[in-house]
Amino acid sequence: MKLLKDILEGLDVELVNGDLSVEINQVHFDSRNVKAGDVFVAVPGTHVDGHRYINKAIASGAIAVVAEKFEDVEAKNVSLVKMEDTAKALGQIAGNFYENPSSKLKVVGVTGTNGKTTIATLLYKMYRELGYKAGLISTIKYYVDENELPATHTTPDAIQIQSLMAKMVEAGCEYCFMEVSSHAIDQDRIEGIEFDGGIFTNLTHDHLDYHKTFAEYLKAKKKFFDLLPATAFALSNADDKNGMVMLQNTKAKKKTYALKSLADYKCKVIEKHLDGMLLSIEGMEVWTHFSGIFNAYNLMAVFATAVLLGEEVDEVLPVISALKPVAGRFEILRSPDGKYAIVDYAHTPDALKNVLSGIAEIRTGNEQVITVVGAGGDRDKTKRPVMAQEAVSQSDKVILTSDNPRTEVPEQIITDMEVGVEAHQKSKVLSIVNRREAIRTACMLAQPGDIILIAGKGHEDYQEINGVKHHFDDKEVINELFNAN
Repeated sequence: MKLLKDILEGLDVELVNGDLSVEINQVHFDSRNVKAGDVFVAVPGTHVDGHRYINKAIASGAIAVVAEKFEDVEAKNVSLVKMEDTAKALGQIAGNFYENPSSKLKVVGVTGTNGKTTIATLLYKMYRELGYKAGLISTIKYYVDENELPATHTTPDAIQIQSLMAKMVEAGCEYCFMEVSSHAIDQDRIEGIEFDGGIFTNLTHDHLDYHKTFAEYLKAKKKFFDLLPATAFALSNADDKNGMVMLQNTKAKKKTYALKSLADYKCKVIEKHLDGMLLSIEGMEVWTHFSGIFNAYNLMAVFATAVLLGEEVDEVLPVISALKPVAGRFEILRSPDGKYAIVDYAHTPDALKNVLSGIAEIRTGNEQVITVVGAGGDRDKTKRPVMAQEAVSQSDKVILTSDNPRTEVPEQIITDMEVGVEAHQKSKVLSIVNRREAIRTACMLAQPGDIILIAGKGHEDYQEINGVKHHFDDKEVINELFNAN
């Protein structure tokens, strides 16, 4: 059993009421989860201020409340603790509650616009192959050694992260590889984590609905590296124009990887095929099951991280050669009559450009590229016409369709995308709201040898319409259509 004073260790607090020696059961920042004997931490969130729910938490049995202010709160038998920044403190409180599990793991965080899921997942798979017990916190799923848990966010809340890491420690894991989103950095969800390394992939147009400006988005990513300790490493993509910016103020050991620039870890693409690439990594040739230059960067980040964590090069390269693509990331399907479909999570202009460039690199020149793409509702609207333009500029035919419209009207999202299509390009663009029908049309238009790109949803097995998630899996639909005859 934990005491209130134990979970507040290292924090500057003021006891307003009650006793710091009370025993506590659990920590929550959502009042709906509070039960008798729990601590409620009131956090002023992006949409909802937890301070409004202090009395509700007390009514649900909270034995203590940690907050920045106490207004109209009556709690004779409840410990009230005041502090300046509860959002920032939540991670440390949760860390203390779970006995700081990150200090017992080697934790590596991956941030950037694209590549986070692939790099984190491949590192997890690599370390399992190398014989270690490891954990994964990613967009697709969480793993505690071999046990899979469903994922809810790219980076979970601070309490959930510490809980997951505690489970990893309990399972005997030595490593944890996790995606670190700009939202999580900005909202201090990674406070209380002792990182052993950080990886920067790239920075392109995304999440401006939240960050408002590209400068703020960059600042959020850079903050992660600024906070890394001197004992950690900071590994950055030297070919990205913001790669060196990330390393400017970090105390961590600075390292770089690249395909074009001078870097600590270098890679060259020797051969490109639909089913893989031959790479030269640090002068040694390695066949991989991945396609596209963007995947060469991802594999270099994985290689460099393993070396920085102390693995031998001659043990790492054979594992890289055996690794397979992550679900929904440039995942290739083939029909019995020789049509190809690539399912990819690309949902930003740059990601879409990278995937289409990857396809262009391996085309023989005779096949058509038919792209099915939409844009998410209730998200950055400025990227919609840019995504359509990227699709049209590198495809023979484009079908604009629904992604996750959420609370928006799907037709309006498509109309926003159509703005990016120039007059002379309109003849090769169709707009079909129903995503299944859009994919079916692409399959009908395709001839043997043609490549159909289904972009935007990747691993997702749902479509969110008016706040309701309906089952929808791009890969499932493609397999069904490919094997219909």
